[in-house]
This record gives sequence, structure tokens and C-alpha cells, in this order.
Amino acid sequence: MLPEKVLKALNNQINAEMYSGYLYLSMESYFQSVSLSGFAAWMRGQVQEELFHGMKFYDYVNERGGRVTLDSIDRPDAEWKTPLDAFEHILKHEQMVTVMVNELMSLAVEEQDYATTIFLQWFVSEQVEEEATVGEVVDKLRLIKNESSGLFFLDAELGKRVFTLPEE
Repeated sequence: MLPEKVLKALNNQINAEMYSGYLYLSMESYFQSVSLSGFAAWMRGQVQEELFHGMKFYDYVNERGGRVTLDSIDRPDAEWKTPLDAFEHILKHEQMVTVMVNELMSLAVEEQDYATTIFLQWFVSEQVEEEATVGEVVDKLRLIKNESSGLFFLDAELGKRVFTLPEE
């Protein structure tokens, strides 16, 4: 059985993961509207990944005999000035998610819920990858600046991404 504080925090994390999917979906729409279909495809992969994360938390709560309580999902931003602005937004968002996962881990340790600490280890590693991946795109966009050929090249590169379910 999940400790009550851990259950509440896991439910909050489910909401945060679903919000992340919603944010990436909004960004996909933004990139489609500015004819950067590769960026949009990359965002679609992120939508699928974030929904997978949310469902992974959802299934874990149910497996441990807890009750998932869904809350409303906040409306994400819909406009960004540039692709760099959008990816800097994503980087800040992923850093916030990392803080949330780390706080969840600390709470699970405090509550001596060792099964949850084992479960969360996957997410700790996942967030390292998320920040590194987004950080690399931010770095490339900063190098490109306003050079359209670089932007189109990066658009083609990002468009190659295909979401595959992670091995667990």
C-alpha cells in the first residue's frame, strides 16, 4: 500500500506528465503553423513519450493499490517568438519536471517506500536524457541564430525522430 503522502505526490506527477503531453501538443501545432514539419514531428514524439510517462505512473499507482485521482490539466502556452524560444521553454519545463521527480524520490525515501524509490529510478535516469536531448537542440539553435539554411537542416534532422516504447 502506498503511503498517503506518496500517493498524493504520484497523482500530482500524473497530472504533470499529462500537462507535458499537452504542452508538446501545443508546440507541435505551433511548429506546423510556421511550416517546420520536422520540429512538429519531434514534438509529436514527445507527446507520445509524455503520455507514456503519465500512464506508467498511472499503472504504478493502481498496481500498488492506490487510487488515481485525475485533476484538470492547465492550458499550455500556444505561441513562441522563435524555435529557440520554444525549445528554451521546453528546457525550463523539463528542468522543472526533474525537480518534481527528485522531490518525489526524496519523499519516497522519507516515507520508507522503497518500492517507489525503485520505480522512480527509471524516471531519474529518463530526466537526465530529456534535459540532455533538449539542451542539445537549444545549443544547435543558438549556433544557427537566424540562418535559415541551418534551421531547415535541423528541421530535417528532427523530423527523423520516431517514438518507440522504452524498454523497461
